[in-house]
Amino acid sequence: MCGNNMSAPLPAIVPAARKATAAVIFLHGLGDTGHSWAEALAGIKTPHVKYICPHAPIMPVTLNMNMAMPSWFDIIGLSPDAEEDESGIKRAAENIQSLIDQEVKNGIPSHRIILGGFSQGGALSLYTALTTHQKLAGVVALSCWLPLRSSFPQAAANSSNKDIAIQQCHGEADPLVPLVFGRLTEEKLKSIVNPANVNFKRYPRMPHSSCPQEMMDIKQFIEKQLPPIN
Repeated sequence: MCGNNMSAPLPAIVPAARKATAAVIFLHGLGDTGHSWAEALAGIKTPHVKYICPHAPIMPVTLNMNMAMPSWFDIIGLSPDAEEDESGIKRAAENIQSLIDQEVKNGIPSHRIILGGFSQGGALSLYTALTTHQKLAGVVALSCWLPLRSSFPQAAANSSNKDIAIQQCHGEADPLVPLVFGRLTEEKLKSIVNPANVNFKRYPRMPHSSCPQEMMDIKQFIEKQLPPIN
């Protein structure tokens, strides 16, 4: 299974209630699977939108004493100056771009696709959106950070998403990815894309998780960025 995308199980999918004219690809956090977020997104679904929640490959994670678990890339440390798994992050971003291409082949144009994720998955969704040639409808970045931040803005030079709408959400009581990481990420994002399109919402007393208000905010963002088309 180690980083071999071909052996990863098929994504958890919440189908559209009618013909899908848009999609949300949502990436889970470290140690999780796509099923938990598919369940959460099913609770806020929009009839014309398909929700795709892929599962990360199983790999040893340095931060967790090399224990093997679902992980999009290796995490070496959680401090702002920690070493990063550059090759793993880039490889993971290519896998997500392939998933986007697959949806385009299925008839949903990339500008009708939102990329999102929680924690490590949110980090990967930001990195992928800012480095891909595929024009996307938006990014939902929950309780996360921007990986390889020192490579930006140069890494985004050929990106099609300089004007992308980004909805960032973060709990004020997050002990794993502290609120300051979210704030620093917001500042960095505003130097890469149109700053007017970066929206940062914070939630009092919310730890490293989600809450009903956050889910409603995500629903509104999705409905705004992916309106129905006749």
